[in-house]
Amino acid sequence: MAGPAPARRRDATPRAAAPRFAVVAARFNERITERLVDGARQAFAEAKVPAEDVELHWVPGSFELPQAASHLAATGRYAGIVCLGVVIRGQTPHFEYVAREAAAGIREVAIATGVPVTFGVITALTEEQAWARAGGAVGNRGQEAADAAIEMAAFVERIRGGGNDEPATQG
Repeated sequence: MAGPAPARRRDATPRAAAPRFAVVAARFNERITERLVDGARQAFAEAKVPAEDVELHWVPGSFELPQAASHLAATGRYAGIVCLGVVIRGQTPHFEYVAREAAAGIREVAIATGVPVTFGVITALTEEQAWARAGGAVGNRGQEAADAAIEMAAFVERIRGGGNDEPATQG
């Protein structure tokens, strides 16, 4: 069943001074990906992450997202990395290879580096479905991926700081 992902816990924002984030976006299906980037920027703005603390990097396609994320994570400059792209099924199995390897590579970077790296890649059967997931009726996967990066960065900050998984209470 398609629909928006659960909303980010609003109390799950990193407290470290000026956490930086990176967004890596695939140029293939760029018009749709731009909507994902807009959604990610909106999520960061809602979480009060200043625009200057979010870097945007473009790569050729979704297959290249993991490699770019790996290089960015290796710098140690980012609390989280958001990977955005669009893969639409065509008449060949190419879609399956690109989607599978992008997902596996993004997961691998996150696990290997400990930096939250989120999957904001739309995998759709049609262009219409992709638009619906890029700010249309089904939500914006870019916004959802940024929300996940923000929440996971806060999680990692708490765990590395010796805390538990309960966010600090506001008061």
